[in-house]
Amino acid sequence: MLMKASEVAALLNKEEGAVIRWIKKEKLPAALVKGSYRINRVDLLEWATEHGIKVPPELFAAAQADIRLPTLFEALEAGGVHCGVPGADKLSVLRNVVNLLKLPPQMDPEFLLQVLLAREALGTTAVGDGIAIPHVRNPILLQNKPAPAISLCFLESPIDFGALDGKPVRILFMLTSPTVKVHLHLLSRLAYALHDGQFRATLNHACDPVGILEAARRFEHDMRS
Repeated sequence: MLMKASEVAALLNKEEGAVIRWIKKEKLPAALVKGSYRINRVDLLEWATEHGIKVPPELFAAAQADIRLPTLFEALEAGGVHCGVPGADKLSVLRNVVNLLKLPPQMDPEFLLQVLLAREALGTTAVGDGIAIPHVRNPILLQNKPAPAISLCFLESPIDFGALDGKPVRILFMLTSPTVKVHLHLLSRLAYALHDGQFRATLNHACDPVGILEAARRFEHDMRS
C-alpha cells in the first residue's frame, strides 16, 4: 500500500515538511502520483530502520501484510516470454531487453541500462549453460508496478557474456519487483526452477511461451505437493 507524505508524518509524529525533506535529501523512496508523493510502507520501514528512526509496531504488521510472494508462473506471466530478441553484443541486447520491460513513466530506460552495464562490469551475470540473469546489487524496484515480473528473453543470436563455462548466452531472465524481499524470493525461486529437469528441458527445446508458462505452473504445483 502507498501512503501520502501527510500520512507518514502523522504515523511518525513528524511534520509533513520533514517527510518531504527525507524524500528530497535523505533518499526516502517515493513516487510522484498526480503531483504528490506516495511512499510504499515496506520501503518506509526499511528506510526508517536504516536511519535509526523509531516506527510504531503497527507499521511492521502493515508492511508484512503488504508483501505477497508471487509464484514463478505469476512473475513470468506478468513479464512475458519474448522470442527472437535482437542484438549483436551485450550492450545492444541489454538495451533491447530493457525496452521490452513495462517500465513506469518516471523510470528512464537509459539509466536502467547504465546500471545493468555497471553491474556487468563487476562480474558476469551469466549462470552457465547459455543462461544469464542480469540484475543489479540493489534490486530493480518499481513501486508503481502492479505486479512483480520476470521477463524471459530468447536471443536472436547467442552473445558472449563472459560465462565461466565459456558458453554464449541465448536466454536472459530480467527481474523487476516492488520490494527487496520479493526480489530475493523470485531470484531463489528461479534458481530452484533452473535445477528442475522438466522446466530446464522446456527452456532448451524452443521459445514456446505457452509451453514455458505451463512448465512454470507445473513446477509450482510440484513444489506444493
